[in-house]
Amino acid sequence: MIALPPPEWRPFGKMAIEPFVEILKEWAAQINLKRFKSSPRGPKKAVKKNEYDPKHPHVSTARLLNQKENKRSP
Repeated sequence: MIALPPPEWRPFGKMAIEPFVEILKEWAAQINLKRFKSSPRGPKKAVKKNEYDPKHPHVSTARLLNQKENKRSP
């Protein structure tokens, strides 16, 4: 519907499938695909690393659970 207005599509509605397919293949062979190429992706942005803060050190949950289990067992 974009390439041809609706009245020009009417003859194709009565056409057999094989000739219709051949016409579509001919049209597709004439398309310049470079016109539809998307733009290339830009470079990735660098991720800023958080600075280590000794006042708030990271402690894994697994390590805390292991310490808690060891305190419960005699």
